[in-house]
Amino acid sequence: MNVSLFSRRFSAAVMLSILACAAHAADVTIGYQTVPNPSQAAQAGGEYERATHAKIDWRKFDAGAEVITAVASGDVQIAYLGSSPFTVAASRNLPIETILIASNLGTSEALVARNGSGINGPADLIGKKIATPFSSTSHYSLLAALKHWHIDPHQVTIVNLTPPAISAAWQRGDIDAAYTWDPALGVAKATGKVLITSGELAKLGAPTFDLWLVRKDYAKAHPDVVKAFAKVTLDSYQTFHQDPKAWLGDKQHIDQLVKITGAKPEDIPGLLEGNTYPLAAEQKTALGAPIVKGISDTALFLKEQGRIDSVLPDYSPFVTAAFIPQ
Repeated sequence: MNVSLFSRRFSAAVMLSILACAAHAADVTIGYQTVPNPSQAAQAGGEYERATHAKIDWRKFDAGAEVITAVASGDVQIAYLGSSPFTVAASRNLPIETILIASNLGTSEALVARNGSGINGPADLIGKKIATPFSSTSHYSLLAALKHWHIDPHQVTIVNLTPPAISAAWQRGDIDAAYTWDPALGVAKATGKVLITSGELAKLGAPTFDLWLVRKDYAKAHPDVVKAFAKVTLDSYQTFHQDPKAWLGDKQHIDQLVKITGAKPEDIPGLLEGNTYPLAAEQKTALGAPIVKGISDTALFLKEQGRIDSVLPDYSPFVTAAFIPQ
């Protein structure tokens, strides 16, 4: 082989290697949870992969605390979680930022009391065992509900269980009540009574929301991937908003969400309609002072409840609207 031919082939091999490394570098692990959301139809249909041109490893988590551990280690670059665990992570100065509001929570999270537990109203919770995933939006909402009802948390037994563990404990009769989300919420509601939903708590001054975060180092290195991710999510919200009843009447959509969440098909319409999914214009407004205030208020509450050690003076570095499509 002559030197010129070898040189050209070597150069081509090096270029292919560089391109392969660049493509690999853009690959992303995305953490998701099982709260029903219109964007899960896009997830099930492979739309995120087509838009980002990245290989995506979708990793399911049962609670926000697990998500934060994975994000902190660098194993997950983009993740879905609630406002409460996000606030915990931001208060610890993890290198993360909110890029999208996934939903404002309504009926998708609720406190349910078991039939036959003797719990007919809030006062009956005293002395009972209530399960919820610690450091989650459900945990935050449970504490907010107890505060609203003037019940000291020490007057009940709060146990830390993931949603799958809540389902198992509920079926065994080990717990009297649970504040959680689907599919555990559906299991509880089948033989229980809803005492309060997160939407009702929002009206009482304790709103919760789910969001998408990104590690700042990944966002800096691959902004196009993050922008494409945001666009697919918001496009799915736009499609849902155009005609929710038609969207929910499409069996394919329901089947896709069942596949992702494990929720019962008959529960999905009510859960989706109970939450709100901000469109691009709303996102641009919210991903500023409103969300910063929401996170700050959550931090103050968590500090009061002893869930975090300190509150940061400013949470704006953890919120950005830079990836919302123009």
